[in-house]
Amino acid sequence: MEIPASCVDYWNNFQQSVGYDADARFYEAFHFDDNEQHANDLAALVLRGQKRATASLLWMYEQQQKPLPQAGSLSIVTDFQSKPLCIIESTVVDIVPLNEVTSEFAAIEGEGDGSLEFWLRVHRDYFGRECERLGLSPSEDMPVVCEQFEVIYRG
Repeated sequence: MEIPASCVDYWNNFQQSVGYDADARFYEAFHFDDNEQHANDLAALVLRGQKRATASLLWMYEQQQKPLPQAGSLSIVTDFQSKPLCIIESTVVDIVPLNEVTSEFAAIEGEGDGSLEFWLRVHRDYFGRECERLGLSPSEDMPVVCEQFEVIYRG
């Protein structure tokens, strides 16, 4: 993956701070969700240490022919306007059906009240929109990529 122009200086400062070339571990630069308010709110949760996981549809990766993140992958979290905010390292990546996501994972994702009920409600909405963009029908057993991470750099 190529580092977007808006993040190159940030990435270079990170590499300078760790003292090694991390380019081979770069996965992506991204913002959360599909709208500005949620993207920026979720990024703020990451910066506060409350959000330590994220979830996405496996079908999106498949349609885009994009490899999945792996433990050790490094990503730049940005705000909705592509301003870099921090770098995260993926620690655990699992694929589970939506209806098998655990309350433990929902709590680690750190959104809302941290409950599985809240997590399912907002993710059914988001995944429904994502399925519409992909031309697919959402289901209770659609495959979800559950990624845990830790913040390793704030520049």
